[in-house]
Amino acid sequence: MIIVGSINLSYLQILMIKIIVALVILAFFPENCTGQIERVWLTHPTNTPDKLSINWESARPGNAEVYYGDSEKYDSVVVVQENTKLHQVEISLSSEVDIYHYQVSSNGQKSADYTFKNYTGDELRVAVVADWQGKPNLDVLLQEDIHLLLTAGDNISSIHGSCGIGNADCIEPYRQLIDTYPKLFSSTPFMPVLGNHDREIRPRGKTPPDEPVYDIEASAFRRFFALPGDEWKWTFAIPDFDVRFVALDLNHITDQGNSWQTCHPFGKNTVQYKWYSEEMSQVDEAFVVTLQNEKNERMRQQENGEWQQLFEQGTAVVTGYGYFAERAVVNGFPYFNTSLNGKGDVYPDTHTKFLQSEDSYILLSFPIQKNVMTVEIKDHDGKVLDRSEWNRNQ
Repeated sequence: MIIVGSINLSYLQILMIKIIVALVILAFFPENCTGQIERVWLTHPTNTPDKLSINWESARPGNAEVYYGDSEKYDSVVVVQENTKLHQVEISLSSEVDIYHYQVSSNGQKSADYTFKNYTGDELRVAVVADWQGKPNLDVLLQEDIHLLLTAGDNISSIHGSCGIGNADCIEPYRQLIDTYPKLFSSTPFMPVLGNHDREIRPRGKTPPDEPVYDIEASAFRRFFALPGDEWKWTFAIPDFDVRFVALDLNHITDQGNSWQTCHPFGKNTVQYKWYSEEMSQVDEAFVVTLQNEKNERMRQQENGEWQQLFEQGTAVVTGYGYFAERAVVNGFPYFNTSLNGKGDVYPDTHTKFLQSEDSYILLSFPIQKNVMTVEIKDHDGKVLDRSEWNRNQ
């Protein structure tokens, strides 16, 4: 991928560029000039919100253009010379802009004008979902007016269900996810966390088979989403609100070492443990929320309780392990479970304070320059099931 340039231009200059590009495409590739680009999603490719990746797919391979600014007149453009259908174009954001407008284009195809919120204002609003397999109606998330959408794993049902057995690179299930919620993904930066379903390339069965059931490296997930760092683990800080989110790859940890193994190793001498330990030792934000996909109580016990000690250097842990809504509190520290499909088997934490078999999502709120984080567990209608407040000293 070669970036030709990211420059500030006048409205007329932008318009002329778009006309010239359209005329060239029409003259030499008239078959490409049909249809509108509609599969668009936003992610953050770096650890801070000054960069945003605008992602889309075009009907045919070609280059990529993103026009963006504080209005539909667009005062900036990024042009990338490439020959691909999957486009991931990085743009720079300014703290002086509250609402960004943008439009993408490739091979004469273009999108509508979309908007997204920047990380400004008096309050940061972040939603966390998990267990997305059923693709429920989530219009409520648009009504929440969130800045950022996170997950705690299991964003799709499987890879093999749409792609056939063993096809680790196939991104079709993630396309289907975006297509189900086009308005949500085109207007809200999305940073998912891995679960076992996100890399299931073969049916699990009743006993471990000869070949791996899961693609541990999560090839399709990492190909489709432009995320920070290794992408299977990442950290993302929003300095203006003094908050950091840390994503781990933890799920089905009892299957380590056999063909059911799904996540990266997590023992004391592994890359994942050392990375998380270093991240938590260097944290200076008021709030640090860890996201993962294993049972909270089980993870707290790992390495003779040292995982619990690492977790509790932050502010909270959110998982999507079980199909229920839960808040547990250990040593004054909260552990949450959420699931969009919340009416399955219940595995209560020994220290549970709130437990309900209900479809749910979590809304995190951070008022600027205030030492409080509000956590609301809500149902799909936006009704608050549980509400708690936490500060950095708890």
